[in-house]
This record gives sequence, C-alpha cells and structure tokens, in this order.
Amino acid sequence: MARVAVLVAAAVLAFLAATEVAAKKWTVGDNKFWNPNINYTIWAQDKHFYLDDWLYFVYERNQYNVIEVNETNYISCNPNNPIANWSRGAGRDLVHLNVTRHYYLISGNGGGCYGGMKLAVLVEKPPPPPAAAPIKNSATRTFTPSGFAYQFVIPVAVFAAVGIMWDAVLRLW
Repeated sequence: MARVAVLVAAAVLAFLAATEVAAKKWTVGDNKFWNPNINYTIWAQDKHFYLDDWLYFVYERNQYNVIEVNETNYISCNPNNPIANWSRGAGRDLVHLNVTRHYYLISGNGGGCYGGMKLAVLVEKPPPPPAAAPIKNSATRTFTPSGFAYQFVIPVAVFAAVGIMWDAVLRLW
C-alpha cells in the first residue's frame, strides 16, 4: 500500500513539474554560426532568452574565441579583464545563462569583435504558465466528470501526495 502511495505521489509531482518551461539551446548565428561579418544584434533581436537557456557557439577554434566582458569593454571590443572565458579549445562552446542579467560576449581573438563577433543578450525569468480557462459561473451548472476532476480530484490528489510523502519522511526519521 505504501509503495503504491509513493508511486502515485511521484506521478502527481512529475505531472506538475512537466508544466514548467523547458530550457532552450540557441545556436548563435543559426547556420552561420560564430563568424565575422554577421550582425548578431539582428540575430538576437526577435528572441527571448530565459533563465537556464544555453548559447551554443560554433567557430574556427584557431582563430576566434568566446569571452564575456562588461558593457564598456563590449562597446569598445576590449578583451582585457574578461568576466569569463567560455572557450574550451574545440570551437564548440556552451554558455549557460543561469542568472537573470545582461550578458556581453565577444570574440577577443583575430579581430573578431571588430568584425562583428559580439553578442549582447538580456536573460529574463521564464513567463508564467498559461492561465486556465475561466469557469462559467451559472446557477444551472451541471455536473461533469472532467470539471469535477479538475476542481476536486487533482487538488485532493496533490494534498494526499504531499501528506503521504511527509508521512514517509517522518517514518524514516
């Protein structure tokens, strides 16, 4: 009985977790990758970068790199005193956008930044999940099993799952 309860609780929690927004991996420059003579401001302008997304840089490893700088050094293409060096040597680098803030990324090698290899992104919190459709308020509402499930069974199942998990924690303690 306890195993079944734990499985039900796990299934309910998995269902609830599945409603969150998944992180996205953005290939910088799409099929043009991280190369000079590409306007990355235009590439990024219609995109929303959310917390826990990833930027994937593909470039010629012997010519370019990916470093993070402050806004002033981004504007002037100054690679000195970088905040982070995201280059790992293979020309295939990932930048984890794990803080909601501005990221200023440039290529500090081979004059890449002066050739347009610079990208500024603002990382935002993910949008909230879509709201449920409003329930019509009428005195002649009829009983429907699906409405009943969403209004009563799921909240009770969540409450029961939390209670069962709490009970299991207390028993193990």
